[in-house]
Amino acid sequence: MKQTLNTQSSMLNTQRSTLNFQLSTLLKVAAIVVPLLLASCHSKKQVVEVTPPPTPKQVEQVQFIQKVQDNVVQKMFVTSKLKFTVEYGDRKMTLTGNLRMKRDDVIMMQLMAFGFVEAGRLEFTKDYVLIMDRVNKQYLKTPYRNVSFLRNSGINFHTLQSLFWNELFLPGQEGVDSTMFSKFTATRGGEDVIISYEEQDSKMSYSWLANDQTGQINMANIAYRDHIRGNTQLNWDYDNFEKMGGKQFPTLMNVTLTTHETEIKLGIKLNYIEHKSDWETRTNISDKYRQVTVDEILQRFLSLG
Repeated sequence: MKQTLNTQSSMLNTQRSTLNFQLSTLLKVAAIVVPLLLASCHSKKQVVEVTPPPTPKQVEQVQFIQKVQDNVVQKMFVTSKLKFTVEYGDRKMTLTGNLRMKRDDVIMMQLMAFGFVEAGRLEFTKDYVLIMDRVNKQYLKTPYRNVSFLRNSGINFHTLQSLFWNELFLPGQEGVDSTMFSKFTATRGGEDVIISYEEQDSKMSYSWLANDQTGQINMANIAYRDHIRGNTQLNWDYDNFEKMGGKQFPTLMNVTLTTHETEIKLGIKLNYIEHKSDWETRTNISDKYRQVTVDEILQRFLSLG
C-alpha cells in the first residue's frame, strides 16, 4: 500500500513537472508572439485609419466638385477681340486687341494702339513669360520664377490657363481629374459655395466662389502669406457669361493683384469669340529689341494709354 502511494506521488510529481515545463514554455512563446500579434493588429489599424471611408459630407463635396468640372469648356482654341485696361498707381490705360489661346500650350494677348497698330504683346507658355513693347522695341522674356508677383502668388502657366478658362486648379498639377476631387473642400453659404484648397505648412491658399445650383465659378482667389516680406493676393472675378460649346464662358474678367507695395488692376473684356487655329503660337523677337526689367516694361505699357 505504501509502495503504491509512493508510486502515485512520484507520477504526480512528474506530471506537475511536465505541466510546469509546458506552462513555462507556453508563457515564453506568448511573450514572443503576443507583442507581434499586437503590433500586427496595430499596423492593420493604422492602415485603416490612413484611408477611412468618406463621410456623407465628403461625398457631397466631391459631387459638387464634379458639378464644377462639368462646366469646363472643351475647346482646343479660343480666340476673341479684346478690350484691355490696366490701373497701376495713379495711372490707367485702355487698349483694344486680340486674345488667342491654345489649351496646354499658349495664352497670347495682342494689344493695339489707335485700333490698328500693335503696341504690345503678352505671351504665356509653359516655359516663360513674354512682355513686348512694340513702340519702344523693348521686351521681357523670363521664367515665371523670376517675376516676383507671379512667383509669390504661386502662378505658373497651368494656373494662368485655369484662370483664363474659368476652371479649378491644383498647384503643380497640369489639370484636375476625378482622383483629385477629394483634395478640395466645399462649404455652402446661401446661393454660393466656397471651394478651397490649402497645403499643410504652406504659405499659399486657394479658393473659389461657385454658384450652388450650377457649379459655375464666379471668383478665384490666390493668397500668399509672408509675415516678413508681406502678403500677396490675386483676385480674379468672372462675369457676362456666354454659351460656348454647350457650356458657359466668361466674357468679362476683372483681375486685382495686391502686394505689400502696390496694387495692379486688369480688366479683360472679350467680344466676338471664335475658335480660330490659323495663327502663330510663338513670337519671334527681333535683334532690334532690347531686354528690360519688369518695372521698366510696365511703365512703358502704361504710357501707351
